[in-house]
Amino acid sequence: MTKDAELAALMRRIDRLEAEADIRRIQARYMFLCDTPMPEFGCKDDAERIDLIMALYTEDAVWEGVGEYYDNQFGRAVGAPAIRRHFEGFWGGKTDPALILNCHYLTSEQIHVHADGATADGQWVHMQPWLFSDGKALLRSSRLNNTFRKEPDGLWKITRTRTENVFVAPLPATWASDYPSKSVLMRP
Repeated sequence: MTKDAELAALMRRIDRLEAEADIRRIQARYMFLCDTPMPEFGCKDDAERIDLIMALYTEDAVWEGVGEYYDNQFGRAVGAPAIRRHFEGFWGGKTDPALILNCHYLTSEQIHVHADGATADGQWVHMQPWLFSDGKALLRSSRLNNTFRKEPDGLWKITRTRTENVFVAPLPATWASDYPSKSVLMRP
């Protein structure tokens, strides 16, 4: 192998590793922004939270719940305006009882950057406890099969969020005795 070929191969490997790292950060940021209470310092309201989430998506993205449990619960939203409406249904005092605690835990990561270097897919399993203002509590687990695209500006964005239920388990109302009403960890 020539020095030029070795250098080109090394550059492809670096590009793939950087793409994987960018995609990992995007997926983790999405989950972070979906947590309740909202942990992003300086985010003043749910409308701003949704703006931050939407900045992670392409204009032509798809958000869908699939499988026998999520088909009817989450449905399918195509395009940024429809995905925005989907998220607006979760926040802004529109749910009763209100969601007062939700934290996403990601595991079983697999990221595959495609040969074109501009598209990728990733799979994760995530688990999240939910606590509502009426005391109802759930533990949910889902499989994620998401796709990503490197945009002309060089930033990776989500082109599809696809979630399938693994299980939903009720938790006792007293499973969490102490939890914050707001997050104070993120400081400028």
